[in-house]
Amino acid sequence: MEPLSIYFHWPYCKSKCPYCDFFKIVKKDVRQQEIIDSYMQDLDYYHNLVPNRIVRSVFFGGGTPSLIEPKYIEKLLNYIDKLWPEEKNIEISLEANPNSYETHRFQDFKTAGINRLSLGVQALNQESLKFFGRTHTLTQALQSIEEVVKIFDNHSMDLIYARPTQTLDEWLVELKQAVNFGLKHLSLYQLTIEEGTIFEKKGIKALNEDKAAQMYIETVHFLRQNGYPRYEVSNFAPQNFESKHNKCYWLGDDYIGIGQSAHGRLKIDGKPMAFVDPRKVEVLTKEERAEELIIMGLRLQQGISKKHFSDVADMTLDDFINQNNLKELVLQGMIENTQSHLKATDQGFLFLNQLIEKLCV
Repeated sequence: MEPLSIYFHWPYCKSKCPYCDFFKIVKKDVRQQEIIDSYMQDLDYYHNLVPNRIVRSVFFGGGTPSLIEPKYIEKLLNYIDKLWPEEKNIEISLEANPNSYETHRFQDFKTAGINRLSLGVQALNQESLKFFGRTHTLTQALQSIEEVVKIFDNHSMDLIYARPTQTLDEWLVELKQAVNFGLKHLSLYQLTIEEGTIFEKKGIKALNEDKAAQMYIETVHFLRQNGYPRYEVSNFAPQNFESKHNKCYWLGDDYIGIGQSAHGRLKIDGKPMAFVDPRKVEVLTKEERAEELIIMGLRLQQGISKKHFSDVADMTLDDFINQNNLKELVLQGMIENTQSHLKATDQGFLFLNQLIEKLCV
């Protein structure tokens, strides 16, 4: 049976961060039972479409999914178990914030079936936490990290770098702290000022591109030296703790998305299907699916497996990409092209958008 990943989007938050452009609903009280029941109906819908799959991973994202009562998470996980078989080492992740009202429920989340917790810390100094509009303090963040490491065997932390006035030395201080916590995985995102966000409306400017690029180069080098090799452009972990769920997206494997604004990709009867919202289906052309595989696959350190590309896209990688531009990118040292894989070099990782554009024209 082919593997399947399941994503639950919980869009509700108690407040909205000024840098966030994700679909979110700021609402303190929601009828959780009704929402969970609708999620279970969606699971039935997808089971009718793809009954013969084995679940590799489940991810609760948002929004703030740690606002979900643990009993409802357990209910969903039990329902998934009734519908599909699960891989022996299934990964079940939950995003959480390091607020005191969430931290005390970490053990309850583990009891409900969560085996990987991703903590949205975002910064390891109080001034930056205030700048990001986070509702937790640095003290709460440190306490939460300690609890996560104690309770879970698999865990991750998010941090945002390239803040407008941040220096490389300041960022390296936070990185040194991060590698000493004992976390298995780090997700590090460069701050970008997205259209429509509070930051954009306030006229906040991103850090100079050259400075941001230098921060990224130093980040990759420092983490590689400290046991956190890059396996995706923004994600760092030893191989046995790479996120199974997120790799599903980057590899182009099948997944379903449940909840408002969630999306999914399924191959049904040989046709690539895009679910742009739960139950709203769009049949993709081979070319559209191939371009998606390039966009996502080049983000991986290992790059794109040519065999896997052919299996998913029903065409060869060589037939799809612009061969003249590929030769030029190889000569420039931006791309490595082997018999089995196409991958970006360290230099190429700094120019991924340009590489993708040249390969897909």
